[in-house]
Amino acid sequence: MKKTVLTFLLAICFHTAMAIDLTKATIVYQKGDAPLVKQMAQVLADDIERVSGTRPLTGERKGSGPFIVLSTVKCSNLHKDLRGTWERYAIDTKKGNSLYVTGSDARGLAYGVLHISEAIGVSPWYWWADIPVDKANKRVFDYEENIVSRSPSIKYRGFFINDEDWGLKTWAAQNFEKELGDIGPKTYDKVCELILRLKGNMLAPAMHTCTGAFYSHPESQQMADKWGIMITTSHCEPLLFNNAAPSEWDKARDGEWNYETNSATILKKLDDRIRETAQYDNIYTMGMRGLHDEAMKGSTDPKDRARTLEEVFARQREILEKYKNRKAGQIPQIFVPYKETLDIYDAGLRVPDDVTIVWPDDNYGYMKRVSNASEQQRSGRSGVYYHLSYLGTPHDYLWISTTPPMLMYEELLKAYNAGADRYWLLNVGDIKPMEMEIQQFFDMAYDFAAFSYDNVNRYQAEWLTKVFESQSSDLSAQFQFILDNYYRLAWDRKPEFMGYEYEWDSPEYNRLHDTDFSFKRGTAQKRLVDYQDICFAYNAIESQAVPELRPALFEILGYAVQSACQVNRKFLYAQANHETGSDIFAEQSREANREIERLRERYNSLLGGKWNQMISEVPPGYTAKYQLMPKLGSQPTDVHRLPAAQLHPEFIHQIDLSALAVKPPFRLLEGIGTDWVSLQMGQPLDLDTMGSIDIPLPIDSHSLTRNDKLSLCISVVPMWPVASDRSNRFMVSVDGGKAETCENVFQEWGPEWKLQVLENRKEFVVTLPLDTTRSEHVLTLSIVDPGQIIQKITYQ
Repeated sequence: MKKTVLTFLLAICFHTAMAIDLTKATIVYQKGDAPLVKQMAQVLADDIERVSGTRPLTGERKGSGPFIVLSTVKCSNLHKDLRGTWERYAIDTKKGNSLYVTGSDARGLAYGVLHISEAIGVSPWYWWADIPVDKANKRVFDYEENIVSRSPSIKYRGFFINDEDWGLKTWAAQNFEKELGDIGPKTYDKVCELILRLKGNMLAPAMHTCTGAFYSHPESQQMADKWGIMITTSHCEPLLFNNAAPSEWDKARDGEWNYETNSATILKKLDDRIRETAQYDNIYTMGMRGLHDEAMKGSTDPKDRARTLEEVFARQREILEKYKNRKAGQIPQIFVPYKETLDIYDAGLRVPDDVTIVWPDDNYGYMKRVSNASEQQRSGRSGVYYHLSYLGTPHDYLWISTTPPMLMYEELLKAYNAGADRYWLLNVGDIKPMEMEIQQFFDMAYDFAAFSYDNVNRYQAEWLTKVFESQSSDLSAQFQFILDNYYRLAWDRKPEFMGYEYEWDSPEYNRLHDTDFSFKRGTAQKRLVDYQDICFAYNAIESQAVPELRPALFEILGYAVQSACQVNRKFLYAQANHETGSDIFAEQSREANREIERLRERYNSLLGGKWNQMISEVPPGYTAKYQLMPKLGSQPTDVHRLPAAQLHPEFIHQIDLSALAVKPPFRLLEGIGTDWVSLQMGQPLDLDTMGSIDIPLPIDSHSLTRNDKLSLCISVVPMWPVASDRSNRFMVSVDGGKAETCENVFQEWGPEWKLQVLENRKEFVVTLPLDTTRSEHVLTLSIVDPGQIIQKITYQ
């Protein structure tokens, strides 16, 4: 068995231990302890029964034991070193015939209990992904361990349920919570249990207009409190108020959501919400935007907007202090400079120093900003809002998760090293089918130091192996093969982007097109074969899995891999039909579309329909057409040809980046880029880093277009500059000649940016003179702005 994922999560202190049979122990706690302690006694009893079939007793301590003693430090004489620390726990089996779980606070105690649950064979995903309980696990009968955990790397860790219209909402309303017809307390009970089992502590609830507002079902907040989960909200929900819900804000009743003209009504709404929820621990979004995801109403001048938001901050903090009976600086608050609010921030917005600034990515996995040296001194520190799913221009991706682990790590590391250790929120869409990526995000947030450039790309395969391998086979190599190619293929083009249209754009761009993959060059055939290969590899694993593991395997991996394959077949065979007029290719495209529907039906019918309507349809979102069938015909046509601006230059000869011998500050990154190994030119925040790397050029002068010049196409990962006074630059030269600076300058929402985020690349084409007196030639890359990532170099 591979080293378990649990070893990532803990600072472990070993002592002499005494084994305890958990099935014969009574789980005890003090009545005066936190309510979550009693809840966790029931959870532990449930988990022991799930594994062993025997349910231990719970209650007060009576008799001679053995006991499992659950307590926070306020009710225990053990581990005084935990006092005053955040979410830590200790487990002791060395004192008599009892096991002691002690938490620095209630959630710390809960994490200690759930550590035991995982150790005896209960996955955090036992319900949400149907990972079977390991009933062959013998530790439940012979448990011994003595450990003391560290505090989590990130203080507040959670996810945001978003764009739930075609998944979680339809599943809850039509299946799991039919009596309510909505996402309500029954669903949130399961959601909050999952977050706690993942060692998270906060939830941003669903908030689209299709869903009843979270506080319209008061029991939902009670479910969160039952599990010790704090409620936070998205960037557009100030002070827990969801203005997208008609029950919360109705323009006909309440007027315009415009602070400049309707501040009294707005402040009354916010005041009521905090008064109603003051007894709960929550995290409060400060400031305001427009309705739902719209920009602020009123003046469009960023400086005027900044002064308005400063007034809003002051009034909101007065409301918090009035009902929370604490100074504002003692209440968790966040400000998210998302979309237009970043322009307002840059216009001089003064955010109270104790408020956490939560930096968002650009919705496509690239951090737009991290804290500069001054911002890193703020008492509120900073955080991250990161997307695995997005609805918006230039294109939705709501269906399956294809964000590479290395990209997520590299971008979060950048933010973390700049002080983003206070708050991490992950946009997870409907939760399913994004289990692996969610697990990885929460494990990073809990113990970020356990991850590195060297191990992050292996994490998911190791996690799958731990869950699904049998005692007679090691599946890690097969899982790694599938995942590497699944993410690599989606790096070049996500499944949702295979229609090659820009939404909310010109009529020419806002329609389905053929792809940039070529049947003439062979790149289209290779893509089809690569997808076929990972489907074959997946099918081999599933066919060998025991029946009780197959639903979980399909939910976590199979549905995404096979669906990605079929949507590529749909569009690539449609392209072949357009180029040839062949009905054979047209039928292949139609059959792929039918297979997408069969996969969806299989998903919805698993386990007697447990997840029916979780994928109610291939999510159409608001800005997508990939769910549609491309037009097919009986004659060749170029009417669907891709616009020239979206075609990518590439030359015939290629440098093998994976073969380079590099040394710091350069690094090879496995798990990112078009060929899955890329060259990182220094660390992004080491702003004074300098250096160059020489790359031998195996040039045959007869193969060049001109013997005295070399044309290069250098493809880079399209990151944002780390600071407003930095850019994305590097220099390139050949044979020691004059260097040329390559700089990636783009505007968000502009055509260059749209193309870059849809294809994860920016190409520079440069032509440089060769030294014809030399028999061997050298390409030199030099650092200007550290952190640039070169993913492909071709030349002619």
